[in-house]
Amino acid sequence: MRRLLFALALLASSAAAENVTLGNDRLPTTLQKPDGAGPFPAIVMLHDCSGLGPLSSGAPGRWAKELVSQGYVVILPDSFSTRGYPNGICTDASQGRFDVRPIVRARDARAARAFLQTLPYVDKQRIGLMGGSHGGFTTLVTLSRPGSGFAAAVALYPRCQFSRQLKPDVPLLILIGELDDWTPAKECVPLAGGRVTVKVYPGAHHSFDSPRPKRYVAERINPSVPSGRGATTEGNAEVWADSIRQTTDFFAKYLKR
Repeated sequence: MRRLLFALALLASSAAAENVTLGNDRLPTTLQKPDGAGPFPAIVMLHDCSGLGPLSSGAPGRWAKELVSQGYVVILPDSFSTRGYPNGICTDASQGRFDVRPIVRARDARAARAFLQTLPYVDKQRIGLMGGSHGGFTTLVTLSRPGSGFAAAVALYPRCQFSRQLKPDVPLLILIGELDDWTPAKECVPLAGGRVTVKVYPGAHHSFDSPRPKRYVAERINPSVPSGRGATTEGNAEVWADSIRQTTDFFAKYLKR
């Protein structure tokens, strides 16, 4: 952990992506902050199955830009590149993909949070967690154990079928599309209640926060269909705009003083 914090301190000074040590892995991580001295609330951003390499969906970067403009420090760890998956795992069915399963990435989320707490310009008690798809699933896994340390979390179109007993000890907002055939909304709806809010967008598909047109890819790994393959993604400008409003209001309520 000391080596991780030292390497991340170098990252903080340059405000750019750097390779850092996380256990036996090299974890490239991007840190972004608003102008000013702070202290600012912060968010750990978890990428989707496409990773942060050349085939990335770009969603984490778009969200980071939006949130930094709202006054949040955002840290974005790359869980895939140095673990052998620079192009993501959306279509990779090899056994090795379990090396980056959500329970592993949850450790990355906790390490990123621990580092944020060392920064003088971060409000140590107001650190949130956010992710989409594989990152959304990782968000749920991170919150599945009491005492995660995060103050609030947002999960975009996560896989909920393995989280039916989830009872997070912090507020959680789930945003998902009605027509999502990759991570079905019907698996998330039962989680609503207590600290969990679920909003289902009528007519929306997976990756509604993308600018890309509707696209079905037969090679995508998909446990939600009998064949185990094939899923649809489609950007939706109206839903994307509302998801920004929902996320903005949610984090403002729980992370800003």
